[in-house]
Amino acid sequence: QVQLVDSGGGLVQAGGSLRLSCASSGRTFNGYYMGWFRQAPGKEREFVAAISWVAGSTYYEDSVKGRFTISRDNAKNTVYLQMNSLKPEDTAVYYCAAKLLSANYYSPALYPYWGQGTQVTVSS
Repeated sequence: QVQLVDSGGGLVQAGGSLRLSCASSGRTFNGYYMGWFRQAPGKEREFVAAISWVAGSTYYEDSVKGRFTISRDNAKNTVYLQMNSLKPEDTAVYYCAAKLLSANYYSPALYPYWGQGTQVTVSS
């Protein structure tokens, strides 16, 4: 059983930074994609970034490219999302998720394992 725990959210001014963490207990993620998604009030959950655990290949949604960086620490079984140059439109609950490797890393419906979410609020 995969258990994910998100942390690191908070309130920050526009232009500021936050680092989200996603820790796992119970297993390693060899053969998995680890993804970050976000959901703003009244909107659907959307893809933010993903990383393949072994190869370290990274993927980003266009609006966060150049501002967000996804990374992982194999020894700690932890995935991070470094968020810089934050904008008010980045405000959302952020979730980490895990799925076995396949061609599709961006669809939340294909991720069976989820963290509880962490709130990120960016003030203008």
